[in-house]
Amino acid sequence: MPQSLPDWLAYLERIHPFAIEMGLERVSAVRERLGLNADFPIITVGGTNGKGSVCAMIEAILSSAGYRVGLYTSPHLLRYNERVRVAGHPAEDDALTGAFSRVESARAPDSLTYFEFGTLAAMDIFIREQVDVAVLEVGLGGRLDAVNVFDANCTVVTAVDFDHMDYLGPDRESIGREKAGIFRPAVPVVCGDENPPASVTAHAKSIGAPLFLNGRDFGYKRGRGDWQYWSTQGKRSALPSPALRGTYQLANAATALAALEQMKHRLPVDMGAIRRAMVEVDLPGRFQVIPGRPLVVLDVAHNPHAARGLSASLGELPGGGRLIAVFAMLKDKDIAGVAQHLKSQVQEWLVAGLPGPRGADSARVEEALISIGVTAPIRRFDTPDIAYQSAIRSAGQDDKILVFGSFFTVGAVVRTLM
Repeated sequence: MPQSLPDWLAYLERIHPFAIEMGLERVSAVRERLGLNADFPIITVGGTNGKGSVCAMIEAILSSAGYRVGLYTSPHLLRYNERVRVAGHPAEDDALTGAFSRVESARAPDSLTYFEFGTLAAMDIFIREQVDVAVLEVGLGGRLDAVNVFDANCTVVTAVDFDHMDYLGPDRESIGREKAGIFRPAVPVVCGDENPPASVTAHAKSIGAPLFLNGRDFGYKRGRGDWQYWSTQGKRSALPSPALRGTYQLANAATALAALEQMKHRLPVDMGAIRRAMVEVDLPGRFQVIPGRPLVVLDVAHNPHAARGLSASLGELPGGGRLIAVFAMLKDKDIAGVAQHLKSQVQEWLVAGLPGPRGADSARVEEALISIGVTAPIRRFDTPDIAYQSAIRSAGQDDKILVFGSFFTVGAVVRTLM
């Protein structure tokens, strides 16, 4: 067996013939052999965009209220350890390698993907660490995602939009149907999408899952420097704005509060915990603003819906100067669709390639920009960090640098900032 965490991660990348293989049979069988049965409540969070923010806010609120929280998310920016958090801290290498070893011992004769292996290992750690609650972020879709082998006590669906269409289907109804696969009979569903696909609401109704919709059963009102959460159960007023920046984060915060409202019989939280969490919540790479001159914005937006939100958030920043984009994406993503939403705001594009079989090279990114009629200057670089260094050299003090397009893009630049 591998020994170090890097050796284990390299092993996990090569043991299964496919990087992604939808289905629950294999992971369910290994889970049974491992005996992974949680005696703590589980909150499962799916959706296209906003999952990470909602998970981070739920974790922050519950942690502030004194609960020992296990949080499983993906992907990571810098280190795999970020994916598995216990009591607010990334898992240590030894905890991860020990869990991987136990999964490997129980795996034969089944093969597991990288994500399936990691999901079982995360739950193994949470059970051994005796967490009070686990928050699990769905990786891809929902119905056939490895996270779905664990029954939740509350399920959340954030925004539903276009991404991973090769696996989830060609339209929002198909995608919504896959997302809704995490629902369970009689288990509350919180939907943060204000206009969810009919497939989401229909599936909840068909299995008898109580559905709580953003804008109907809960929501938010912006104030001057604060905000109000409202629901059919009451109001919470004078809440501080979330530390996570972006025009869309109040909707995510309201979704997180609605989920916790459904869990209050097992996980009660007070206003003090909510207020502290709003101020302290942290999630790198989601409209993360690095102050200084030039100002730098880091955002992992990698589909058109996320790019639309990014564009709106950029519009709220102080004006003046140029916007220089450091842009790199995976080739299986809608590069042109993402760039379209930023086309009118960016004055210069520094496009870069990403490594690995899924990475698009800079020429492919440039072709996508040209295809949507970008007339701003475009310069090509081998990697995002080289592009970023060029942006820093050429930017004026009043300019802004936007780094976006992928976790890999942001991660490469974050390393240069450390």
